[in-house]
Amino acid sequence: MAKVKTTFYCQNCGSQYAKWQGQCTSCKEWNTIVEEVVQKPEKNDWKSQSNSTKRISKPLRINEIDTTQETRYNLYDEEFNRVLGGGLVKGSLTLLGGEPGIGKSTLLLQIALKLNYKTLYVSGEESQKQIKMRAERINPATSNCYILTETKTQNIFKQIESLKPEIVVIDSIQTLHSEYVESSAGSISQIKECTTELIKFAKETATPVLLIGHITKDGHIAGPKILEHMVDTVLQFEGDRNHVFRILRAHKNRFGSTNELGIYEMQGSGLREVSNPSEILISEKDGELSGHAIAATLEGIRPLMIEVQALVSTAVYGTPQRSATGFNAKRLNMLLAVLEKRAGFRLGAKDVFLNITGGITVDDPAIDLAVVAAILSSNEDIALPSDYCFAGEVGLSGEIRPVQRIEQRILEAEKLGFSTIFVSKYNKFNHTTTGVKVQLLSKIEDLVLFIN
Repeated sequence: MAKVKTTFYCQNCGSQYAKWQGQCTSCKEWNTIVEEVVQKPEKNDWKSQSNSTKRISKPLRINEIDTTQETRYNLYDEEFNRVLGGGLVKGSLTLLGGEPGIGKSTLLLQIALKLNYKTLYVSGEESQKQIKMRAERINPATSNCYILTETKTQNIFKQIESLKPEIVVIDSIQTLHSEYVESSAGSISQIKECTTELIKFAKETATPVLLIGHITKDGHIAGPKILEHMVDTVLQFEGDRNHVFRILRAHKNRFGSTNELGIYEMQGSGLREVSNPSEILISEKDGELSGHAIAATLEGIRPLMIEVQALVSTAVYGTPQRSATGFNAKRLNMLLAVLEKRAGFRLGAKDVFLNITGGITVDDPAIDLAVVAAILSSNEDIALPSDYCFAGEVGLSGEIRPVQRIEQRILEAEKLGFSTIFVSKYNKFNHTTTGVKVQLLSKIEDLVLFIN
């Protein structure tokens, strides 16, 4: 019997060590190094055929490479296509992560049931009957989706060879195991080995592979960090399980932008695409309330109108509280300091709470003006007109700085029925292209005059 070989891996970064030690020298984390059994027999290719029949790659000049036949797969889901950059690239590996129960399996099963391409859905977590029950609820009329319940990669590749699917979905990468590594499924070495085999298969056959990945309690994808480096696209499915809306973001995308955003609504029949996100980001209310302002922001190429809510009250516990949900708390403190220094508002002894509705997080500096307007509205207890919106960045000197693609924000405000949009006077745009009134501001004091 061959001697059992063991090695030590860091569960955080995947670094390999010859013996155990308390701290990983690569990522500086403590107590993350574990021992795993490793057996490395002579490996065949992912295919059952002999390696001698493999095609050998040859170097080509970059201008000799033909890409005219390379088309993306249309997933028949506008939100998913937008986040990917226009569809699924042939031979790509896409990793989808998210909280347990957020809807990762439902989203990919729903897409697999829509496709006209032959799709293989591999599940290591559910039986075929359980998946059939979910499929009946989502889309019972489909015939191009094949279901396989298997966790051993060698058996999966045998089925792929006989079926020859155009798209493969793996649910999930943490449940797979390879016979070339003896450690348990979900370990560092198994995830690396299984992902390597899938990458080799995807690149050699030009078959796109969609992977579902579990996440840790810290919100990071479980497994070594090298997993995110190996795949082509990393998507994050976010949202609160207690709410119906889900947000799809791209954290890494080799074939498109990482600034795109997809929004879904969870329903009994699956996930519904939300083509007009402003319908969920602006709350309905009967009367005018103070502390509310609408911001014109952008996520990638998509304009969004989001509602900013602020509450300013006297600090009853002595130390004023500063709380922000969906907005950078340090930037909130900066804006409060600007209001106190440049506009003369004494907010140092007051509690300030800020919330971005819809459960999304916004990094666009163009919402600074809306944040300031909401804070002033709550502080003075004056309701802003519901047909006003704001798009401007606030500087440390109190000046209103211009923002990018202002015309697109103005057109979105006009489309949604807003009468006035407040922007920086330093923005360059065509004043005759819109019917909405554009109010120009140069400094924060101009905004105070309009509110009062």
